[in-house]
Amino acid sequence: MKEILRKDIDRINAYVPGKPIDLVQREMGIKKVIKLASNENPFGVSPKAKKAIQKSLNEVFRYPDGSCYYLKNTLAKKLRLSPDNILFGNGSDEIIDIIIKTFLNAGEEVLTSQTTFVEYEIIAKANGFRENCIPLKNFRYDLDAIKNNINEKTKVIFIANPNNPTGTYVNENELSKFIKEVPKDKLIVVDEAYWDFTDVDDFPGTIDKINSENLIVLRTFSKAYGLAGLRIGYAVANSTFIKAMEKIRQPFNVNTLAQRAAQAVLNDDKFLEKTRKLIIAERKKIYQEFKKMNIEYVPSQANFIMFKTEMDGLALCKQLLKKGIIIRDLKQYGLENFVRVTIGKPWENKLFIRTLKKILKEEK
Repeated sequence: MKEILRKDIDRINAYVPGKPIDLVQREMGIKKVIKLASNENPFGVSPKAKKAIQKSLNEVFRYPDGSCYYLKNTLAKKLRLSPDNILFGNGSDEIIDIIIKTFLNAGEEVLTSQTTFVEYEIIAKANGFRENCIPLKNFRYDLDAIKNNINEKTKVIFIANPNNPTGTYVNENELSKFIKEVPKDKLIVVDEAYWDFTDVDDFPGTIDKINSENLIVLRTFSKAYGLAGLRIGYAVANSTFIKAMEKIRQPFNVNTLAQRAAQAVLNDDKFLEKTRKLIIAERKKIYQEFKKMNIEYVPSQANFIMFKTEMDGLALCKQLLKKGIIIRDLKQYGLENFVRVTIGKPWENKLFIRTLKKILKEEK
């Protein structure tokens, strides 16, 4: 039976998501469970998005607007771009797939880093392409090393900024220099899924570069906007790139409820700013607690923090799971003694810290 499969399918390791709350409740037999594993918005969904979804329920028997016309125009106005600069997808994952199918020819390769969003590697392999993954340097993208590994086979370079799972970022000077030095026949894709949570002055202004560079910027409504369950992300690029990608995009790929909800949250700056401020404030509080506990952590520009444990990371996650707290082990990333925790509501973060202290004390 196995000979029926594509020959290189064994090269692909399936993506391992954070466990859903209801699954943990069933498996562990406990009612109170908090999820701090998948970098979701702990404050839920904008009231405007909920209202838009409710109003749109009677439309779901119709196919959605394949062009995302109203959403595209709303976003274009907000970003001060033309609608021709925007492409929507069923989450950023679908857009990564569209990019690979649009730009790579047979024999060409994807270039990215190790210890980054694993979908770059998975989707490249799923489409039959090779990938070259360069080690991080001090948990950051090593842009010089990536540049030095560009060869005639390199076609698409993926950069997660801020990076998942480390939370680190490359700054304006570093990225601008990199873009300038990379050959113009190589495509640079900057994935900014977590850019809403940044609080540094030197974070790159990538949107301003799209019309003059070989650049695509990815963003999502899954994180700060709280629409992870509706699966909607977007790409921003020059109109030539967008037009080519539209040929690959599946028809009706973004459902009606996702379109209506996304359009609504774009008009809810109050919800976004509240989320952003609370996440940044809670991030600093967790840093303080880690310092008190002498826990090594990596400063983050995202809504999660990667930290080091004296015990095996997977073992720690299992211990927390027994207490009804879901965080993310990083074994899939090759980090045995690191784990990643999503920043939750204040009470969730306090419970996590309290439980973590207890587990680590018992382990000594």
